[in-house]
Amino acid sequence: MRRRWVKVLTIVVVVLAVLGVTADRVAVHYANQEAATLARQKYGYGADTTDGYLNVSINGFPFLTQVLSGRLDDVTLSAGNLVLNSRANAQGDYLDVQKLDLDLHGVTVTSLAARSAQVDLVTGDLTLTYQALSGVITRLMSNGGGLTVGPAPGSDGQQARFRVTGTWGGRQVDTVGSLLAQGAEIDISVPGVGSSGGSSSGSNTSTETTGPGTYVWGVQLPVNAGFSAATATPTGVDLSVIGHQVVLGSYPSAG
Repeated sequence: MRRRWVKVLTIVVVVLAVLGVTADRVAVHYANQEAATLARQKYGYGADTTDGYLNVSINGFPFLTQVLSGRLDDVTLSAGNLVLNSRANAQGDYLDVQKLDLDLHGVTVTSLAARSAQVDLVTGDLTLTYQALSGVITRLMSNGGGLTVGPAPGSDGQQARFRVTGTWGGRQVDTVGSLLAQGAEIDISVPGVGSSGGSSSGSNTSTETTGPGTYVWGVQLPVNAGFSAATATPTGVDLSVIGHQVVLGSYPSAG
């Protein structure tokens, strides 16, 4: 009789555990979808192109215990095929972003009504391909010919360097441009190429020219998050993102 009761209790415990895990996984799946929707609404991630994507994953187990405490240990956000679009005076000033990855450490929900939270630490990176840089530089700065961007040595801190070759104004061009990532802005400059073209602002980015061959884009990042480094790689430029005491759900850091 005793063995039977032990067996019954064991079965009950296993069933409850399975139900608990199932409920936890269902809840985290729903929360991931809601978080992705919020990020898309607040920052426009994955909303600009037909092939854009946005995934949010709340890590750690059990999820429901984290919810009850009001604090999530780790949340990852991955978005790709983004377009930093603006209502620009300069035609073709859109900049394609291959991907944006953010890792949120220590997320505390500050207001359920306002759907806002504070994050202890945010790290991540944004990737621009040379193909995308070639496209936007050609559209904005070319003068009767195509310009091709490739890697160049000399990246330092928040400034990455790249090589620009092609035809401009009827002459061959072989020069070195720079990409400065500072705050929530991307500043692209190619000395001796292009011309200034006014300024503009838009929903997901603002674009302005600061001189011949120089353009600036403002990227939608959470408040208190910004770029900390820019590095030229064999395939593109990687921009590192970092932020402390970052605010989610409030106004983004660049508009």
